Amino acid sequence: MRPPVAPPGWSRWLVPPAALAVHLSIGQAYAWSVFKPAVEDALHVSGTQSALPFQLAIVMLGLSAAFGGTLVERNGPRWAMGVALGCFSSGFLISALGAGLEQFWLIVLGYGFVGGIGLGIGYISPVSTLIKWFPDRPGMATGIAIMGFGGGALIASPWSAQMLESFGSGNGGLELAFLVHGVVYAVFMSLGVLLIRVPGGAPSGARGTARPAPTGPQVSANQAIRTPQFWCLWIVLCMNVTAGIGILEKAAPMITDFFQDSSTPVSASAAAGFVALLSAANMAGRIGWSSTSDLVGRKNVYRLYLGAGALMYLLIALWGDTSKPLFVLCALVILSFYGGGFATVPAYLKDLFGTYQVGAIHGRLLTAWSTAGVLGPLIVNRIADTQESAGKHGASLYGLSLFIMIGLLVVGFVANELVRPVHARHHHVPAPRESSDDAATARDQQQSA
Repeated sequence: MRPPVAPPGWSRWLVPPAALAVHLSIGQAYAWSVFKPAVEDALHVSGTQSALPFQLAIVMLGLSAAFGGTLVERNGPRWAMGVALGCFSSGFLISALGAGLEQFWLIVLGYGFVGGIGLGIGYISPVSTLIKWFPDRPGMATGIAIMGFGGGALIASPWSAQMLESFGSGNGGLELAFLVHGVVYAVFMSLGVLLIRVPGGAPSGARGTARPAPTGPQVSANQAIRTPQFWCLWIVLCMNVTAGIGILEKAAPMITDFFQDSSTPVSASAAAGFVALLSAANMAGRIGWSSTSDLVGRKNVYRLYLGAGALMYLLIALWGDTSKPLFVLCALVILSFYGGGFATVPAYLKDLFGTYQVGAIHGRLLTAWSTAGVLGPLIVNRIADTQESAGKHGASLYGLSLFIMIGLLVVGFVANELVRPVHARHHHVPAPRESSDDAATARDQQQSA
């Protein structure tokens, strides 16, 4: 399939909305918890079992992004968005069939396996295209799109809850809710499929009038995974995501437990509001911190994510149960770093490996997300369960896991410090010799080979 090339005069600012149409849709994954009680009651499964569709979806996100990244680069963003639309919407339709037939395994297959493939392909579908359209501001461009994934739950959570309230939370209501989700998301994602374009020359609005030859490193995906830089970034992303998702996955019970013995315990509605605040911080961090990285550099902004993130966890561990504002503020900062880490990493990859196959390299790196999606909740939940069995309660349920998160962030900080420019022997396209002034201009004009 030939990717659609933008005609002369096409505005590059039409491309971020196309990416947002896809990312806002697949960002529904963060709202799976809305369906959990209905699934448990209607299909008579445990809380652990009802988490399986979400867990499998995150695992498939990383795997499909890793194995499909090269296909996305080869076939272009419209093909990738079309595949994402088909898989993500089909996942809901298969889940609707599972709810109607009272077969939980169909929901796991549909939402987790098929829908998870749509998550992975859809997540990476616009990344390299946005970097090509915005060579002057790659962090901001990818942040706009990936912000949509973080903010998808802000739309999906109340919408899904209202749907279950209107249709009922039994098998019939769950079936109809899944069906409507599949159809509506297919229509919304099709807007992105129709609107997406790749640049035919220098983007309108970017500096430069001709399509220049690539400068700097241009590394293929297969070669990138042989470099220490790739694996250092893999560790950086895995540690940052593990620390963030550790709070995100257990946010409501965590804030309730921390203040259950205080004079003003946290109500269920206040805990739900806290979760919404975390989602907003997650979304804001994706655009705010990634845009900041264009000014201060990727390595410096990851120093902030990992170093200040460890400090926030230390404050929660030592004094979090004494002050609600302190607890909430630290958690919001951590979640903003969590979102910012996702949005900044494509631009970091572009800086290190060039634009040649940055989408495919990004896909392979997202296996770190799959690992962290299992590791973070496992650490927090397993330790909390063990501490509760030992007779502890309140904030003491989380003390050990908080210090483990600090250790993981320190590991990520060290890995980030080890990142160096990629050696020339790994370059797919040799970089021409140029003056420092020419290099600065070329970086602004850089396009994919």
